[in-house]
Amino acid sequence: CRPGPARPTRRVPGMSRQARARGPSRTRRVLRVGGPALMGGVLGALSVPPFGFWPLAAPGIALLAWSVRGRAWRGRLLAGWAFGLGLYVIGLWWALSFNVYGGVVLMLVEALAPGIAALLTARRAGQALALPGGLVLAEAFRTHWPFGGLPLGSMALGQAKGPLLPADRLGGPLLLVGLAAVAGVALLFLVEALLGRWPALASRLRLGPEGGRRPPRPSRALAAGLAAVVVVVAVTLAGALAPNGGPTTARITVASVQGGGRRGTSALQVPPSTVFDAQVTATRLVPAVARHRHLTLVLWPEDVVALGDEHLRGSPQEAVIAHFARQLHASMVVGVTEDVGSTRFRNFAAAFSPTGRLLEEYEKVHRVPFGEYVPYRSFFAHVANLSEVPRNAIPGHGTGVLRIPGAVLGTTISFEVFFPARARDPVRHGADLLIVPTNTSSYRTSQVPTQEVAADQLQAVSEGRWLVQAAPTGYSDVVTPTGRVVAKSVLGRRAVLVASVGLRHGLTVFARFGELPVLLVAGLAVLAGWARALGLRRRSRPVQS
Repeated sequence: CRPGPARPTRRVPGMSRQARARGPSRTRRVLRVGGPALMGGVLGALSVPPFGFWPLAAPGIALLAWSVRGRAWRGRLLAGWAFGLGLYVIGLWWALSFNVYGGVVLMLVEALAPGIAALLTARRAGQALALPGGLVLAEAFRTHWPFGGLPLGSMALGQAKGPLLPADRLGGPLLLVGLAAVAGVALLFLVEALLGRWPALASRLRLGPEGGRRPPRPSRALAAGLAAVVVVVAVTLAGALAPNGGPTTARITVASVQGGGRRGTSALQVPPSTVFDAQVTATRLVPAVARHRHLTLVLWPEDVVALGDEHLRGSPQEAVIAHFARQLHASMVVGVTEDVGSTRFRNFAAAFSPTGRLLEEYEKVHRVPFGEYVPYRSFFAHVANLSEVPRNAIPGHGTGVLRIPGAVLGTTISFEVFFPARARDPVRHGADLLIVPTNTSSYRTSQVPTQEVAADQLQAVSEGRWLVQAAPTGYSDVVTPTGRVVAKSVLGRRAVLVASVGLRHGLTVFARFGELPVLLVAGLAVLAGWARALGLRRRSRPVQS
């Protein structure tokens, strides 16, 4: 048969024939790909503290899954990066208060992690498997790179108050990210199944500038969505029924002391004596708050004992701390810094017995880049003012275990609480209570302190331990092994938190196996997604005779 006449091209005023042939402009294509993904990232950021609207994580990831469907690798990378911008520009906004240019670079680099996850998904089929796995692998990547990783802003922190939290004791924060991603994919499938009743609307919503993003049939979308929901519910229930650290073998009374003071200041702006005197004044309130209860532990925050060139042993500060230990008949753990020459310093937690004797020390292992040390200092000295970090902290090598009469403490100092391995190490070495001496006084807003409380909740659940935190200006808190915050201070104010906490000796699944099982499942999900996509591509090729 003879071909019919060609349909005339619709003329658009002001457009040349070449422009009409190219289709939508590049800017319009970028907006159609990146716009929904950017909005998804914003929803993900709003699920993270200080906002904490945890249900928004699933629709945010659903928008990312919708944005990458049917895209070539450039489109997937763009969508993932746009999602990352929405997530981390908001989630890491605090960094701008320290250095604007460095903060912007940090946001741009961190936003690449979801872009990597989007690249790990196939173009068409198999994305429901590959995208959650890719997001887990990307989150694992950003917790280790660059400069040791930066887990702040993670969507796992937003699930500290959500129903997925029990799964944390199975696979830690990475599993929470994976479950949130599966929930997002499930939401996308269920919405597609619902829109299947209105084919015209569904087709219009799913047509992208590159074409070919044909949605699954409503029956398949419904089945896939329900299957994903079953996976999320089953894993969460398994976490709720899994070993939770064992029964409570004993109970002790602890006091977390917060000296209070002005926030948004650096160590160079506030004299060390002012910080120490604030802690001393607050500690004098402990007997009145304890109300004759026998104390086992009094916890001071990180680096409230700043000694400069002196050493803790034989210092006036040691004498004051020893006096308090004898007066309160309790062990004390205090945060100390000591200068070591002109270029280095030590940041450690020191444990004192009820008799005032210095027992053990734990030196911080995971340092804060550009806060406690400057990597490649000779290079960055040419592009940034490094006067706020004149010395590099010496990295420690201990397990984090501090033994006091009546308890074995697992110590994670400040930034370390965001890294699951730093709490898992002392628990595997016998710690029956987690403590977090920290200092977030330099942050002007509540963004980082609230994320740290969420990290406390995740650590308490994943390790099956009570957790006690002390900060100079907050938040100080006490968290149960189920993640419930039973006591929390007010930012900037002087406070003493006294609580009865349980000691546990059992191990959760995560404490035994760590993140490796989750990483293996995530890698297999990515491979299975690509295998399905490649299999469908082979079957769709025409047979040539």
